Amino acid sequence: MNPLDVAAQQLGRMRGMTALYHKQFFTDIFRTTVVGLVLFGFGFWQIEAAFLAIPFVALIGAAQTAFDASYLIFARQYAHSLERFINREIGRDVLVAHKLEEAYLFPLDTTKVVTIPIDRAPTWFGFMTFFYTSIGVLTYVAGIALGRDVLNEAGAGWTAGYAISLAVLTALTLGMGLWWFAGGAGERKLRQILDDTFER
Repeated sequence: MNPLDVAAQQLGRMRGMTALYHKQFFTDIFRTTVVGLVLFGFGFWQIEAAFLAIPFVALIGAAQTAFDASYLIFARQYAHSLERFINREIGRDVLVAHKLEEAYLFPLDTTKVVTIPIDRAPTWFGFMTFFYTSIGVLTYVAGIALGRDVLNEAGAGWTAGYAISLAVLTALTLGMGLWWFAGGAGERKLRQILDDTFER
């Protein structure tokens, strides 16, 4: 196989990955929503300890959907470089999906909160990320507020253990997310390899 055929094959693979991880994102959102609603239902049905599980479920959902987004970014970065390589090889900009995604979905290689760009106007894709994140934060806070009486009844030891474990996991998740996404650490790793490979 010549390099152009290999690149076209890999591009098809990456386009399949973008479709898969878009689908996986909404699957994970659905699962997290269902589990959260069930826990709220149990909580309001006199099993108030269920409220205390809600912040952990919201945090898991946030981390999992950010993981989905990280694979989406991976696939888009690779597809972007493959399309530019193929265009150069054939001498025309026939493949423009990477340009459309950059303008319509969310940009690569910029400061962003997962898929929400900081340096430009938002897109609907970015708004949906903000929308789901906001619901997750509200759910997280509601679980703590509604479960507070259960913790108070359980005693200071349980309250401290719950608060510390939730705070540590939340801080680690936020810290890693800020470093990987907003700080650009993840995309810099990809960009270095892709530039070394395709810009030679």
